[in-house]
Amino acid sequence: MSKKIQRILNIVMVSIALSTVPFMGLQNLKRFLPVSILIGMVEGINAKVGKKRRWWVFYNKPNSYFFNEFPFNIGVFLVTSLWIMKWSYGKFVKFILLNAIGNALFAYPFAKFARKIKYFTLVRLNHLQFFFYFFSKVFLFYGFQYLFERYKRSK
Repeated sequence: MSKKIQRILNIVMVSIALSTVPFMGLQNLKRFLPVSILIGMVEGINAKVGKKRRWWVFYNKPNSYFFNEFPFNIGVFLVTSLWIMKWSYGKFVKFILLNAIGNALFAYPFAKFARKIKYFTLVRLNHLQFFFYFFSKVFLFYGFQYLFERYKRSK
């Protein structure tokens, strides 16, 4: 895949994801955005560790976080986490299942497709490990939201 196509794909991916946010409602956005941003920052740190350890490799240069992983964090992951929280917060089993389905779709068919179109490829992780790499943060995400809700109620 050329750099130009990757840039276009990044812009499209972020634009489509962010275009769904107005349908979420302002109350839900205010309620879940702080924790979604926090978990996005955790994912950003994890992405830097993953890149350094060569868990995955993006084909195109520049090999920077902002050109490669950032569009996923600001688009797909941030917005998906907002929607999953909206649909399932307070229903822990539903939350876990929705995250497991989303993470499995990203770790298996999307990662295979990304390799096929030469976007990125897994190097030192297999698909199951890649799934658990994302899924492990689900409990942290729910816990942060729980603590945030408790803090807001105590005020």
